[in-house]
Order: sequence, then C-alpha cells, then structure tokens
Amino acid sequence: MDESYYREELLDHYNNPRNKRDINDANAVASESNPNCGDKIVVMLKIENNKIKDASFQGEGCAISMAFASKMTEELKGKDIEEIKSLDSSFALSFFPGQISPGRIKCALLGFSTMKHAIEKYGEKESQNKEQQ
Repeated sequence: MDESYYREELLDHYNNPRNKRDINDANAVASESNPNCGDKIVVMLKIENNKIKDASFQGEGCAISMAFASKMTEELKGKDIEEIKSLDSSFALSFFPGQISPGRIKCALLGFSTMKHAIEKYGEKESQNKEQQ
C-alpha cells in the first residue's frame, strides 16, 4: 500500500478514535505522558484467561500519539499476554509505515509503552495474588 493510504488511515484514527473510552472493570491500567509534546495517555485492559478481552485508552495529545493508541487498541484484542510481552516497538511502528519522522517516535510509541507498563503491573499483581494463596 502506498503512503497516502497510511496517512489517510492515521488521520481517520485521530479524527474517529477507536476504543477511546473507559473500561470500568479493567484489571490492567497504566498512564504515561510525553513532556516534550504534552501527550498524556491512560491505557485500560480487561484481561481474562491470559488474553486481552478488551482494550481502550483515554488521553489527549497530537494526532500521532492518539492515532497510534487507537490502532493499538484494535490490534490487541484477542491477543495472548505472552505474545504481547514479546512484542517490541516495531509492532507499533508498523501501524502506519513511513508516516513518522525520527523526532515523533516518542509520540508514536507512547500508547505502546503505556500498554507494556499496564501488562507489567498486571503481572506483578497476579504474582502477588498467587503468593498470597
């Protein structure tokens, strides 16, 4: 696909974000910000049977950070936690190929790093629960 398709898709995700809402019963939540750009994001995940049942985000920021967070929440649903743990930044950067300048990488990866943080916190909480049983 050509770059104009990805540019249009990025703008569509920014103007019509998917999953930009709260998950009241989320069991994995994290928030982060990018002080260089002013982006702020909260990622909420509902994990059941080691899979992402639901994923959402809230926040405000530039078109890149919001579009990437929107696309990420779509891509996460149904994925196994172990698969997600093995993902690196290339997963997120593949959403809109060729659309991100080096100076905007932090914007593009904000949702991804926040999601990874939420997964880490979830894992720590699960380990503590197992130790207490």
